[in-house]
Amino acid sequence: MQLAITERAPAVSGARPEPSDSIVSFVGVQKTFDGDAIVVDELNLDIRSGEFLSLLGPSGSGKTTTLMMLAGFESPTAGEILLGGSSITRIPPHKRNFGMVFQSYALFPHMTVAENVAYPLSARRRPKAEIATRVETALAMVQLHGKSRSYPRHLSGGQQQRVALARALVFEPQLVLMDEPLGALDKQLREHMQLELKELHRQLGITFVYVTHDQAEALTMSDRVAVFNDGRIQQIDSVSALYETPINRFVAGFVGDSTTLNGTVTGSQGASCEIALASGERLRGANVNGAAPGAQVLASMRPERIVAHFGEPPTAENTLRAITKDVIYHGDHLRLRCALPGQSEATVKLALSQGGHPTAGQPVSLVFPREHLRVYT
Repeated sequence: MQLAITERAPAVSGARPEPSDSIVSFVGVQKTFDGDAIVVDELNLDIRSGEFLSLLGPSGSGKTTTLMMLAGFESPTAGEILLGGSSITRIPPHKRNFGMVFQSYALFPHMTVAENVAYPLSARRRPKAEIATRVETALAMVQLHGKSRSYPRHLSGGQQQRVALARALVFEPQLVLMDEPLGALDKQLREHMQLELKELHRQLGITFVYVTHDQAEALTMSDRVAVFNDGRIQQIDSVSALYETPINRFVAGFVGDSTTLNGTVTGSQGASCEIALASGERLRGANVNGAAPGAQVLASMRPERIVAHFGEPPTAENTLRAITKDVIYHGDHLRLRCALPGQSEATVKLALSQGGHPTAGQPVSLVFPREHLRVYT
């Protein structure tokens, strides 16, 4: 197994890959299990060769069903799945040459680590000498030196996860598919394994397709993230674009934290608009969905983008007066919960380097910079 490090061009936000860049394409794919409820609806998705793509969404959003159809464990009700331009829709799982890692690891308890990793090669009737060499290389790749004769029950959860990953990689698959493989690990180990997976992907250059409901996990590891809800992709983009420029209310609320304000559009000009809050204040921001005057809208901003002023109110536009209800210490930042008249609580993140510790009950002026305030219908 060669561990060649490849360099790939950065993903272009929102751009549909050229056919030569795509290893897998879902074309008009639909899935229903009962003929009534649509689990995946009219899915058109291109997966780029060599990328780390995460399928992110809440339970029942269609992300796992999409992965299972790609793996061959489920069949589309309609549409086609293409690999390298050729349909694999009716090809069984064992003939797709995909590695698979499950949350449960699915290791054989009666087999040693080496035997578990060797299983895909043994099933393909590869020569014993080749199997031994590839197993040794795969175990070294996931840092399991000296564990080849151990049984799964003797390993920690993180080590078992590495065995499952080595087994998925040992036969040099075209894609590696992962269904919430870190979900059973504790927080510290899960975060460590996220970084290991990201580095392993960088080294190998193999296409990874990863299912998760954890927003932070998807943002940490991925080149691109496809956000699912109600069987449809709401947005597929680079992690930075997904976080900074969500295209609808769902993505803005599901990916990361947001402070939201309800208002009515009073005027629009180009890509921006002005909204009036119930308290009478007016704010300007990006008119993401083209809301017309009179429309009821939701304005959203990331908590770290809000600028808090204690003392003399600033003269900047988009400034709201609030009362600090609570100050929560998060180690690397302070999180303020602020009361605004006629609105839900505003959350503000303050870097510790900003200096000064506000207290509950203290008045605060919150500035919502217009370039970071996004208005959704």
